Amino acid sequence: MPIAVDDALAPWLLLIFKLPVKQASGRVEIWRKLKRYGALAMPSAGYVLPNNPTNRERLEWLATVIRKYKGHASVVQAQSLGELPSATLKQRFIEARSRDYELILRELRNSKPAQRKLSRIRKRFQQIVEVDFFNSPFRSRVETVFARLDEAVKLPEGGSLQSVVKRKYLNRTWVTRPRPGIDRVSSAWLIRRFIDPNAKFIFGAKPERHPKAIPFDMFGPQGFGHRGDDCTFETLRKEFRIRGRRVAAIAEIIHDADLEDEKFGRREGVGLDRALIGWAQQGVGDEELLRRGIDLIEGLYQSISEPENARRRMDNE
Repeated sequence: MPIAVDDALAPWLLLIFKLPVKQASGRVEIWRKLKRYGALAMPSAGYVLPNNPTNRERLEWLATVIRKYKGHASVVQAQSLGELPSATLKQRFIEARSRDYELILRELRNSKPAQRKLSRIRKRFQQIVEVDFFNSPFRSRVETVFARLDEAVKLPEGGSLQSVVKRKYLNRTWVTRPRPGIDRVSSAWLIRRFIDPNAKFIFGAKPERHPKAIPFDMFGPQGFGHRGDDCTFETLRKEFRIRGRRVAAIAEIIHDADLEDEKFGRREGVGLDRALIGWAQQGVGDEELLRRGIDLIEGLYQSISEPENARRRMDNE
């Protein structure tokens, strides 16, 4: 997990350095290290990172290496950096990590990587997570694809949890990962509307820290999540035998928006998904993201009813 920035300190670290022209290999080494650390190049000079103990240690070490190459280097703590306000810098860090995550998504979705290659991709993903200082909303997309691949390996075709007794899931707390996206907010809507109207939702990376809560869309075999080709919404719908044409339509919409495999050819969820990503990038908190997302799905559910009723009336005329 990324180390949080200490708000009591100046929020930014700036590495300013100069290497002799003949030190081409040293320049490449420094650039590779800065890229791995998630540093952003400044328009004027230097590289910037959020101010936390790990980043300070890394930049001070790089400054020592630069001096060893007969160069000059300084690590500066800064409250602001010229014409770039902190909000703009944070957004640039989010955009940089989002591009990194999108490259991994493309590699995972355009092929079925062998286990050895998948391990390398997972390792690269963890390296990106380490420098995802401001929680790019695309991180959860990658986690979802990895979870889907893991479930495909662990569960045989047609495998399912033991039969569901609905009473067991009433008046419960449900836990899911932070930064909820389209699958998780729609699953929360489904839980509260059809399974557990008094459901409470909490967020955490490790379900074992909340032993009394029911996990959904989490890593590991427990709880409800991606199963085979199904997203979490579809898994919940099937396990709890939730019928109805409107819910079936929403299941198709969420599947295509979450997995982006165009299985059902439904595009309605793309706008909802982009709205959630936009709110996450603006720093909207997890609980508020979930609340807004549930409202969006309820609106979608209500919007489907009128056309279906209208079609029934036309069929009867």
